[in-house]
Amino acid sequence: MMVPKDDESAARAPITHSGSLTRRMIVIAALWISLLLAGGGFALDRVLTSAVTQNFDDQLEYVLRSLLVSAEIGPEGEVVFNREPADQRFLEPYSGLYWQVSAKGREAFPSRSLWDRQLAYGVVHDDRAVHTYDSRQFGAEKLRIVERDVKLPGSTVRWRFQVAQSRDGLDAQIGALRRTLVRSFLLLGLGLMVLAALQTFYGLLPLRRLRLEIARMRGGRINRVAGPLPLEVAPMVEELNALVAHNETQAEEARRHAGNLAHALKTPLTVIMNAATAQSDDLADTVVREARTMRRQVDHHLARARAVGRRGSAHSRAEVWPSVESVERAVQRLYPHVRIDMDGPKDLVAHIERQDLDEIMGNLVENAAKYGGGSVFVTVGAQAGFVEIMVEDDGMGIPEEDRIRIFDRGVRLDTGKPGTGLGLAIVRDVAEIYEGTVSLEESDDLGGLLVRLRLPMAG
Repeated sequence: MMVPKDDESAARAPITHSGSLTRRMIVIAALWISLLLAGGGFALDRVLTSAVTQNFDDQLEYVLRSLLVSAEIGPEGEVVFNREPADQRFLEPYSGLYWQVSAKGREAFPSRSLWDRQLAYGVVHDDRAVHTYDSRQFGAEKLRIVERDVKLPGSTVRWRFQVAQSRDGLDAQIGALRRTLVRSFLLLGLGLMVLAALQTFYGLLPLRRLRLEIARMRGGRINRVAGPLPLEVAPMVEELNALVAHNETQAEEARRHAGNLAHALKTPLTVIMNAATAQSDDLADTVVREARTMRRQVDHHLARARAVGRRGSAHSRAEVWPSVESVERAVQRLYPHVRIDMDGPKDLVAHIERQDLDEIMGNLVENAAKYGGGSVFVTVGAQAGFVEIMVEDDGMGIPEEDRIRIFDRGVRLDTGKPGTGLGLAIVRDVAEIYEGTVSLEESDDLGGLLVRLRLPMAG
């Protein structure tokens, strides 16, 4: 079969995509991991830095309390210590650990480690409690200072006791701690991202296997996707297999109907060729008769092919009553002597295309008018999710033993009237395509044939 160029181009056109699903999942995981590690690292840095700084301050406060406990007022009103601080760094010039006792209007008493320098004494604030702060009063040497104002026994002067220490050791500890945190969190982040990548590749592995299975199916090596699949992928594979089965069914139906059509056309063509070869006197009549037969066969198969092509549409719906009315008007013009009565609700909708419903109803009502005794009754109703249409006539009816055979193509019980015997075959085929049924019974009211048609009700 030749494929139209437009369809072939459409089939080969590349499918646009919105990027790699693997890359998208890895990027999202990396961003989330980075955000969490950055927040956690910042919080942990604040906690550990605060803890190290507090320990540093506690040591300075301990020295400050030791100075306060050992401080006394000398005979000339100066501050003296009954016990010198034990740390030798207070005796080494510029050692980085200093103390000083100051008062407003009094000479300061510094530690030997200050040598020729003094700690700044500000009078703008009153340090009754311990006051801790950073200072750069010695230039490049950053200091951490704790101080407190007290009145010693026997003195009316409020003295300020200060203990200062270089921040170099504290900053070195904090720097080492931060380097350890950064390295640890970088290593942790790298490990988590690698884990996320492995999880993504492993999680999407069934999709890659599914792609290979589909490629094998397209290559004809397999006809279904099989094998154990994750719960999330299994429904998609089931739908894919169902789609393949549906396409195979349609292809098989197409081949079967093509064969049926070829077989149906072979006999009329043979008759025409024989008549033409024999130069029969009734050649023209033979051609017309057989051409009419071939046209009905072609119409039958085209109707079935159209119905097969439309049955997968979930939007197929037709209002039943307008179809019945239009068919009644058309048949009434063909058989003006026949009385056609209709009854039933006017709001029923069937799951079928309107033109297919018109073709079904046209065949049923026309047969009832043609073979009946002059009265046709059409009843529309609903039952158990189906639209039920009953067409009754007052004719001779059909014997029970012939009610199944009459649905075969070409079978006619009354050969005295024109026709090809394809009407009921078309009705049955189209109804079954839409998952409906058609059956023949005896009419209790009119005494003739009752055709019961059931079609799924549209939601």
